[in-house]
Amino acid sequence: MKRLEALDLELAIGKKEYKKELEKLQYEMLNIQQFLFNNKIGLIIAFEGMDAAGKGGAIKRLTQNLDPRGVLVHPISAPKPHEKRYHYLHRFWRKLPQYGQIGIFDRSWYGRVLVERIEGFANNEEWERAYDEIIHFEKTLTDDQYIVLKFWIHIDKDQQLARFKERQTNPMKAWKLTDEDWRNREKFDEYVACANEMFEKTDNINAPWVLISGNNKQYARINVLKETISRVKAIAEQRGLTIPFY
Repeated sequence: MKRLEALDLELAIGKKEYKKELEKLQYEMLNIQQFLFNNKIGLIIAFEGMDAAGKGGAIKRLTQNLDPRGVLVHPISAPKPHEKRYHYLHRFWRKLPQYGQIGIFDRSWYGRVLVERIEGFANNEEWERAYDEIIHFEKTLTDDQYIVLKFWIHIDKDQQLARFKERQTNPMKAWKLTDEDWRNREKFDEYVACANEMFEKTDNINAPWVLISGNNKQYARINVLKETISRVKAIAEQRGLTIPFY
């Protein structure tokens, strides 16, 4: 069973090794993108994790050298008033990538069982029911021409506080820090408990959760790339497909 308490948050990578690995993996990721395009397979990647865990930096390195015409990145915030007129999954259906494209969600449909649950935006019946709805949603996609991956990047309380303070004093990063981040920090342990329950109920072979140690940003970025590449390769092999170098 995947649990955040079992994650080794002190894993790190040296600067020289990081740069070398990054270049190699980004080239391999570009090759993966060409394979997806040529075989009309959509790749959907959802990112969740604690505030300041490094989701944005990981997404940037994942997409940095890809063909931008085939990549869609969706930053997900609270639903707009018009979006509340529909089932909560409606806005995610509308953002799915075409076959052959890569769609990345910075926050995702899992907000229903995380922030909406914790902050009371969804009642008990709604967020409890959401587990089955999400499982069916993802299975519908993976039974079709999609691959679904889900990353949780995790940091501890001390690392989060250090990053918050850095953002406070750095004018280039101040926009990243909000009052909501500080409020969420007060419920850190509650988010961990809800995340562990979420992994237990929604980690499955067709849409797995991948837990990434995030105290070291470089380590997290490298491992998001490695996991994405290895899992696409494994699924391609299961489907009887070979990924050539283009």
